[in-house]
Parts: sequence; structure tokens; C-alpha cells
Amino acid sequence: MNNKNMKTWLLDYGIVFVLIILTIVFSLGSKNFLKINTIFTILKQISITGIISIGMAYVILTGGIDLSVGSIAGVSSVTAAIFMLNGYSISVACFITLIIALIYGIINGLLITKINMPPLIATLGMTTALRGLAFIITDGLPVFGFNKVFGNFAKNNLWVIPYPVVLLILIFILAEFILERTSIGRYIYGVGGNAEASRLSGVSVTKIKIFAYSVSGFLSGVAGLVLLSRTNSGQPSAGNGYEMDAITAVVLGGVSLTGGEGKLPLVIVGVLIMGILSTGMLMLNINEYVQQLVKGLVLLGAVAFSNMSKQLRTNLESKI
Repeated sequence: MNNKNMKTWLLDYGIVFVLIILTIVFSLGSKNFLKINTIFTILKQISITGIISIGMAYVILTGGIDLSVGSIAGVSSVTAAIFMLNGYSISVACFITLIIALIYGIINGLLITKINMPPLIATLGMTTALRGLAFIITDGLPVFGFNKVFGNFAKNNLWVIPYPVVLLILIFILAEFILERTSIGRYIYGVGGNAEASRLSGVSVTKIKIFAYSVSGFLSGVAGLVLLSRTNSGQPSAGNGYEMDAITAVVLGGVSLTGGEGKLPLVIVGVLIMGILSTGMLMLNINEYVQQLVKGLVLLGAVAFSNMSKQLRTNLESKI
């Protein structure tokens, strides 16, 4: 491997070394960090963020952004809880909730493609509206007392792997297959790389963007159901902050904020880094406000590195 290839490889996969270094640092700081229970706790925690991040990756790959994912997860959580509390079976309540979450995503896509709203404004408006909706339908109170069997999903394992982690793995496999093995995946990358060129080549840019936001909305709904199963209570404030964790994980994973570049497996690495950061700082008794500061700095650093690596990659390619 020559020097240029080595630099390119480091730009693409350097995030893996960050993951390893963080694991070593926290394991040295706490003797309990590498215990099996801690590892499975981290995996359970990242399952929700990971599911949301996969949908976020689809959106960012098209050159967009979705700030509504946390609110969709939260309102989906209380929606399913209310349905079950009113006598609907678990399967029916989950099905209806996911259809509604899909509709939220479609609305985002339509606002952006048909009304030409900037993605930031459209999804920011949606997140505020849905957060308000969650408080309206619950009167600002937690929803509990529904079928306790629903909580078994988050508590039980498939062999030794928690069900939420199994669900994340299955969603990742399907999402990765779509991106890498289907024409839709190629169109997603194409629209993010150059929307006008994609349009001239016959690709429906509108449909691809709506598809990406629909995936994001649907997966946020799935994450909301997992969150409800974990807490056994529908909280109107649930999902708050997940959008920033998802954006950070996606950018850490090397997905360009301008769209068209990035790999889903590295997004999962970014999700792992966020989970390790949160758990590691908690185990070291680091102040919550300091944790927020660190997460903010990580996001800023990830965006800065993304921009610099893009420029470096362009310079390297120009020298070939």
C-alpha cells in the first residue's frame, strides 16, 4: 500500500481506531467497563440510537437532514401506549403506530420536495409540532398500565443477544442491502452527489428524497416502540436529544453532510462510539453537563473532520 492509499484508508477507517482508543481509555478508567454486563448494557442503549441513525443516514446521503426523528420516536411511543391502553392488541397497536410514523416521514419529504422548504426548517417545524402533539394527547402525563407483556421484548434475549440488538442487526442488514445492492441505493447516492445530474439521467429525485424521509420516519417509529418496551411507560418527552446523537453518529461514520458519500457500517461504528462515550463518562461519574459539553464538541469535531477529510481526499485524487 503506497502513501496515498494509506492516507485514503486512514481517512475512511480512522474512526475504527477512535473506537478502539476510547474502549482502552474507559477500560483503564473503570475495571467494570469491559465486563459482559456493561457491554450488553451499551448494546441495549445504542439499539435505539442505531435504528434512528440508519434512517438519518439515508436522509443525509441525499443531502438532507431530519431533526424530527426524536419527536417521531417520542410521539410514536405514547401513541402505541394509548392504543394498547384502549384495548388494542400489541401487534395492531404497533402496526398502526408505524404507519403513522411513516406518514410523518412522508410529510417531511413532501414539504421539502413539493413546497421546496429547506430540510432544516421543515423538520424543525415538524419536531416542534410533534412534541406538542405528544403532550396534547397525553395531557403532559406518562401513559402506563398497558399490557406488561410488551416490555418483555426489551428484557429478553435471543440466546445471549438482547432482542433490541437483534432488531438493530436485522434493520442494518436490510438497509445495507438496499444501499449497496439495489438501484434505489445507487439513486440515493446519486441524488446526494449531484441531484441535477440524477434528474437529467431519468431519476425521480422527488421520489428518492421522499423515500429517504419515509425510511427515517418509519425507523424513528420503530425506535419509539423499542423505547416504550424498555421503559414500560409512554413519556411525552421521550426521544428528546436523539436527533443530535443520530446526526453525530452518522457524521462520525463518515457520511458527508452534503450528501452522496458514506458507508452504513461506519455509521454503526459512530453509534458505538456515542454509546461508549455515554456509558464510559457515566461510569467515571462525570458531571451530566460535562457530558453534554463533550457530546457537543464531538459533533463539532466530527463535522470539522468531515470537511477537512473531503478536502484532503480531493487533493489526493488530484495528484493521482
